[in-house]
Amino acid sequence: MQGTLREPAECCEIARQPWCRRYRSRLYDPTVAQQAERTSCLVADDHPAVVEAVADVLEEHGIEIAGRARNGNEALEKIESSLPDVALLDLRMPGLSGIEVGRRIAKSAPDTAVILYTAFGDRALLTEAMDAGARGFVLKEAPLTEVVRAVELVASGRTYVDPILAGVLSSSAATQKVSELTQRERDVLRLLADGLSNEEIGKELYISPETVRTHVRKAMARLDADTRTQAVATALRTA
Repeated sequence: MQGTLREPAECCEIARQPWCRRYRSRLYDPTVAQQAERTSCLVADDHPAVVEAVADVLEEHGIEIAGRARNGNEALEKIESSLPDVALLDLRMPGLSGIEVGRRIAKSAPDTAVILYTAFGDRALLTEAMDAGARGFVLKEAPLTEVVRAVELVASGRTYVDPILAGVLSSSAATQKVSELTQRERDVLRLLADGLSNEEIGKELYISPETVRTHVRKAMARLDADTRTQAVATALRTA
């Protein structure tokens, strides 16, 4: 059946109807677009008070809470179903640990970045977490505003290492090798520690993003660092 063509005057009359104006405002509402771009984060900790306090602060700073979990198994299930931008995970939880959850979602939800939220500074555990793909480390004694900063940085593809944990993550042998870094490699690692992206570092140092990546690779090789996170931790320790 062919549709009926409307006269221009009739179309204008339809456009003036309240329901049509409301529909168009919904389509082009900048608030809706802004909400669609909000960073989402799942918060997992076996202490309900910690979960609620962290979630409240994140929401106050415009971060969407994709879910709350009180153990590793629940966290894994909710991450795989909601696919948040970031998962803030307690290092030690009932069931699966934060490290094990991170290791599993590296395969099942690779676009979700993991931040370990921990009260422990055990180097072996933190190194294991890095090997599992964690992109951020925050101490529970840090101000909650630092948790917000960590989530925002990691969601944008960067790395966050709590300065106190930096000394734990970087080995003494790697620290001694910092003297082998060129000044430009030191500058790049320092700016990475400040949370800048490759593109932003390039603008700051007047070099291309690819040159930034090259300096990072060379710095990692000199420091025997397996990840950018470990290299940044070493730079922070010796700053």
